[in-house]
Amino acid sequence: MFDVLKKYMTKPELYTQSSTPFWDNEHISKGMLNAHLNPNWEAASRKHDDIDKSVKWITNIAPPLQYRFLLDLGCGPGLYAERFNRAGYSVTGIDFSGRAIAYAEEQALLNGSKIEYCHQNYLTIDYTEKFDLITLIYCDYGALSTADRQLLLSKIFRALKPNGKFILDVFSPQMRKNESCTWEYHATGGFWSEYPHICLEAVYQYGNRHELRQCTVIEEENLHCYNIWDTYFTKNELLSEIQSCGFVKSEFYGDVSGKTFSDSGEIICGVFEK
Repeated sequence: MFDVLKKYMTKPELYTQSSTPFWDNEHISKGMLNAHLNPNWEAASRKHDDIDKSVKWITNIAPPLQYRFLLDLGCGPGLYAERFNRAGYSVTGIDFSGRAIAYAEEQALLNGSKIEYCHQNYLTIDYTEKFDLITLIYCDYGALSTADRQLLLSKIFRALKPNGKFILDVFSPQMRKNESCTWEYHATGGFWSEYPHICLEAVYQYGNRHELRQCTVIEEENLHCYNIWDTYFTKNELLSEIQSCGFVKSEFYGDVSGKTFSDSGEIICGVFEK
């Protein structure tokens, strides 16, 4: 175990993957779903009041009568998708978590919502000019590697109809943390494991834009390392990356409810048109 542990106690190369799958982990996905569904906890999703504000704003800048077909990437348990459906959009939701999609489908049945949900890695979507509006909300975009971001952008661009809109948000450099190393012992289990475990958490910086939060979970007989990456963007960096895939129009805001953009803000919301 000591030799294995040593491997995870040094700063990894940029975009090194987790040793164990994260999003569909049987135990972790329970905690993630609970975080999504807590209306007052900004963790896996934003607070539900903020989600309401975002959906209302999006219906104003991309009204469903004009942008009927909506693709919600990283839809989780359908918190945005249900609201989009009620607002009048024809909604497709995609997420990598089977537990989240199962919950979303169950809610759609209970509510009589005609939403199409797909348990799928959104990097594998393969649509051609099917959607009027595509959303990627709560800074998922920055968690991807540079190559995966370019892959996803190309797929989003192809999936949009002419004049279709793509809405996403990212963290600005104001959200960068200091490098650190901490540890905690969880005698009765916790978010990362249902068993007693030690969690070694490190924050590493890579240049001016990339950050890793690494959680190494040590159980009695097992070790799991979860690497959660983030990329921070200025407005110009985000614009350059998005325009490289062909988008021709852009607008920027301070969040996904239409707050005025500021260079000192923590969030950048971009609205891009094909």
